[in-house]
Amino acid sequence: MNKIRVSAVSYSNTYPFLNGIRKSKVMDQIDLSVDYPSACAQKVIDDEADMGIIPTAALLSLPEYYINTDFCIGTEGAVDSVFIFSNKPITEIETLRLDKQSRTSNGLARVLLKNYWKRDVRLVTDDSVEPDAYVLIGDRTFGKKNTVPYVYDLGKEWFDFTGLPFAFALWVSNKKLPESFVKDFNDALAYGVAHATDVIAGLPEFEGFDYTKYLTAHLDFHLTDQKREAVQRYLGYLKDLD
Repeated sequence: MNKIRVSAVSYSNTYPFLNGIRKSKVMDQIDLSVDYPSACAQKVIDDEADMGIIPTAALLSLPEYYINTDFCIGTEGAVDSVFIFSNKPITEIETLRLDKQSRTSNGLARVLLKNYWKRDVRLVTDDSVEPDAYVLIGDRTFGKKNTVPYVYDLGKEWFDFTGLPFAFALWVSNKKLPESFVKDFNDALAYGVAHATDVIAGLPEFEGFDYTKYLTAHLDFHLTDQKREAVQRYLGYLKDLD
């Protein structure tokens, strides 16, 4: 039997999942690669992977997809690793640089700017041009909040806008996978989430950042009905951007 190709994300928000996978029997059934979020999505889109923890925005690029497992990278409010960092108040910005490693968070920033903050901003792609604000995600944000004049947590801002939690990434396949495998994989993720703090030992420390709080309070890994509703609401807003 061919192994199922699985792409995961190289950020610490996925470490609990990876820990569960590596300690389970499902590890013998998969060919695992670790990538940054947009690359993870591209592998599934290009059929270089059968399943990945892909950014929610990438669902719009898949002609066929299956949301597998009861888990996601999500939050019930402030996520503490997805931000707009800005040199001025958000209601005054005119230019924004997106994060090259992101799809969902870039889209979320644009959705909120248009629909919540009512800002029509110009996207800056030239690295030599300093924008008013920029999107930054993942571990690269750790310890950075106190170094920037204005900081906007996009999980919190989405909740304030919609009253809904958010799912930044989902376990998605581009084909139907065997039910027995999906169950084994789901069980592996459940173990990882139940032991989320096991991954903290040895991680680099950052001033003002608490891994335990991040992995157990800011992140919520359960793909609830409300998060599924948020996914559909978000995709609707995303379609209206272009």
